[in-house]
Amino acid sequence: ILSFSLSHIQYLLLEMRFLRTSAASLRWLHSRQASSVSYTREFKKVMVANRGEIAIRVFRALTELNKTSVAIYSEQDKNSMHRLKADEAYLVGRGLPPVAAYLAIEQIIETALKNNVEAVHPGYGFLSERSDFAQACENAGLVFIGPSPDVMARMGDKVAARQAAIEAGVQVVPGTPGPITNAKEAVDFARQYGTPIILKAAFGGGGRGIRRVDRLEDVEEAFRRSFSEAQAAFGDGSLFVEKFVERPRHIEVQLLGDHSGNLIHLYERDCSVQRRHQKVVEIAPAPALPPGVREKILADAVRLARHVGYQNAGTVEFLVDQKGNYFFIEVNARLQVEHTVTEEITGVDLVQAQIRIAEGKTLTDLKLSQESIVPHGSAIQCRVTTEDPARGFQPDSGRIEVRMIGRRNGIRLDSASAFAGSIISPHYDSLMVKVIASARNHPNACAKMIRALREFRIRGVKTNIPFLLNVLQQPTFLDASVDTYFIDEHPELFQFPPLRTETQKLLSYLGEVKVNGPQTPLATCLKPAVVSPPVPHVKTGSKLPEGLREVLVKQGAEAFAKAVRDRKGCMITDTTFRCLISLSWATRVRTYDLAQISPFVAHSFNGLFSLENWGGATFDVAMRFLHECPWRDLRHSDRRSPISHSRCCYEGPMVSDTPTTPTTSSTNSATVAVQCGMDVFRVFRLSQLRAQSDGGNGGSWEGGRSRRGCHLVTLEMYLTLPVPNTIYPTISSWQTNW
Repeated sequence: ILSFSLSHIQYLLLEMRFLRTSAASLRWLHSRQASSVSYTREFKKVMVANRGEIAIRVFRALTELNKTSVAIYSEQDKNSMHRLKADEAYLVGRGLPPVAAYLAIEQIIETALKNNVEAVHPGYGFLSERSDFAQACENAGLVFIGPSPDVMARMGDKVAARQAAIEAGVQVVPGTPGPITNAKEAVDFARQYGTPIILKAAFGGGGRGIRRVDRLEDVEEAFRRSFSEAQAAFGDGSLFVEKFVERPRHIEVQLLGDHSGNLIHLYERDCSVQRRHQKVVEIAPAPALPPGVREKILADAVRLARHVGYQNAGTVEFLVDQKGNYFFIEVNARLQVEHTVTEEITGVDLVQAQIRIAEGKTLTDLKLSQESIVPHGSAIQCRVTTEDPARGFQPDSGRIEVRMIGRRNGIRLDSASAFAGSIISPHYDSLMVKVIASARNHPNACAKMIRALREFRIRGVKTNIPFLLNVLQQPTFLDASVDTYFIDEHPELFQFPPLRTETQKLLSYLGEVKVNGPQTPLATCLKPAVVSPPVPHVKTGSKLPEGLREVLVKQGAEAFAKAVRDRKGCMITDTTFRCLISLSWATRVRTYDLAQISPFVAHSFNGLFSLENWGGATFDVAMRFLHECPWRDLRHSDRRSPISHSRCCYEGPMVSDTPTTPTTSSTNSATVAVQCGMDVFRVFRLSQLRAQSDGGNGGSWEGGRSRRGCHLVTLEMYLTLPVPNTIYPTISSWQTNW
C-alpha cells in the first residue's frame, strides 16, 4: 500500500509540474491537436533526446536557426563530445545502465520541463520510434519533433503498416495478417506459401529479430531465436512472417509532410549493400533504377503517407526484384542515419525542415514543392565503425591514439567521437564517423570516397575502413548492379592487403637508402652503382657435409678444443644471423626470414668454425619487437644449420643481475641456452663473468681479451696466446682500437 501511495504521489507531482506549463503553451498544444487550425510558434530552446553523431547534427541545425540546444548525457557519456557541443547539457539516468539512461522517459521529460525546453528532437535509435515517448511529450506540453503519436504507433507496428499499405493500394509481399507469437503459425505459413520466408520483429527494426529461413524443418528453431532477439531488443517478441523476395534491391523514399496535408518526396536512396540486414553503404539517388519503376515507387510512397496523414520527415522502404516488381516493407517514422545523401543531392536540410515544420511552418513557407526538388549528381555515405572486419566485425573499444581524416573537395563528415584522445565506449553503437562523398555521377562519387578513406589514419582502435575500400573498388558496386546478396556473394571483400601509410613508406625508403645507397643523383653527379647480386643455387635433398661441430658432438669439448688448436690458419665465425636481428641497419628480421637462407648456409658454409646466431640484443629484440620466443628461435636455428656450431655472444652487463653478482643470471641463461642447442659462448668483459657460467653447463666458452681502452693488440698475439682446454680466444674487432 505504501509503495502504491508513493508512486501516486510521484505521478501527481509530475502532473503538477506539467500543469505549471504556461497557458499559452497549452493553448498552442490544443491548436496543434485540432488539425483544422493553423498555428506557428518559434522555438527558443530545443532538447535532443539522443547522443553521439546525430545529437551533434541536430545541434548544428539549431545553431543555424539561432536556437538554444540542450543535450542529455548518461554517466558513461560525461566526457562525450555531444555533451560539450550543446549550449546546455544535463545528466539523466543516474545509476542506470548506459543504454537505459537514454530510455528514461520520465527523467528526460522532467529535465526538459525544469529547464524551459519547448521541443524535443528524438534523433534516431533509442526513443525515436516510441509512440509512447511522443505522447508523453505532448501530454507534458512539449513539442515532439516528428510524426504524431498516432501515426508513429500505426507505422511502428509492421502489421498495421502493412494493412495501411494495402488500403492505400500499395503492393505488399505475402505475409501473415498479424503478429504471431508461436512457431506453429510460422510453420503453417511456410507450408502454404513455400520457402524461403523471412521472420521480422513486429515492433522494431535495425536488423534485429530478422532471419531468413530456407528449409521448412528450420522454421521452428529460427522462430525461437528471432523471438528471443526481438524480446530483448524491443520488449515484445512478436514476429511478422513474409515470403522472401529473392535477390532484391533495397530502395527507400524520403518524405516530408506538414500539418496542412502537404506532402513531397525527396527522391530515393539505394541501401542494398547490407551485412546481416545492417546497412553499410547508402547511395542517392539509386543508380541504374529504371525510370518507370522510380516514378511508381515515388508515387506509391507519397500515396501511403497521405493515406495515414503523415507529418514531418519519414521514409517508406521497398524491395525491388530483378524484374522491376516492387513491394512495400515498412515505414521508418523518424530521421534516417542515411538522410545525409538525400541532403547532398537535393540541397534540403532535412533536420532544419523537421524543426520548422514542428513549429507550424508549411512546406510552402519553407519554399519546398515537388517541382522545386530536383536531384543533382550522386552521393554515397559510408559508415566508418570501430569494428574489426578481419574478426567478424567484432566491435573494438579503447582510446584513439592518432586521428587523421580525409576531407575537402566533395567530402562531408558527420561525427561525434572521432578525435585523438577520445575513448570509444563499448556500451554504445560502434559508429565513429559518417563519410559522405558527392560528385556528378556514381563513379566519380566512388572515386572521391576511396580517396577520402585512404587518407584516414586511425590508430588505437580497429576500423572497418579496409572492408569499405574493398566494397567501393569491387566492379559490381562500381557498375551499380548490387543487390542485398552483394556482400555474401563476394568473399574477396574480406581479404585485406596491408595498408601502407606515409610513415611506413618513409621508413621503407630510409631502409633502402641505408642498405643500397641513394637512388637519386648526388652532388657529385655520380650515378650509384646498380647492385644485382646473383641468387645462389641452393642444394636440397642431398646429405649435409660434415663440419667441425661433429667433433664436439661425438667426442666432447676437450677433443674439440684440441682439434681447434691443431688446426693451422684462421677459423672464421659468421655473425650474419645475429646481426640481422640486432644491428641498426637491418634490425627486426624474423625467424621466418632467416629460415629462408638457412638451407644455403648449411650446404655451403660447412667449413665455418661457428655461426653466431644468438646473444647480445637478440633476446630483447625477439621479445619486445618481433613478439617471438628467443629460446624457440634458438632451437629452430640449431635444426636449420647443424653443420656449424651455434655461438652465443655474452656481455657481462647484458645478463648479470649486478656487476658484483654476475654468476646467477649468466649461469641460468647459459643452462637454458645449452639445452636449446647452444655450443659455444663468446664472452665480453671476463672480469664480470666466470668461466664456469658457460663451460660448467656443458658448452665451450671463449674469452674476449680486447675491450675499450686496451692497448693495441695484434693478430699474432691471439694466435700464440696459451689458453685452457675449453677457452678459446676471439677477436672482437669492434671493441679494439684498430
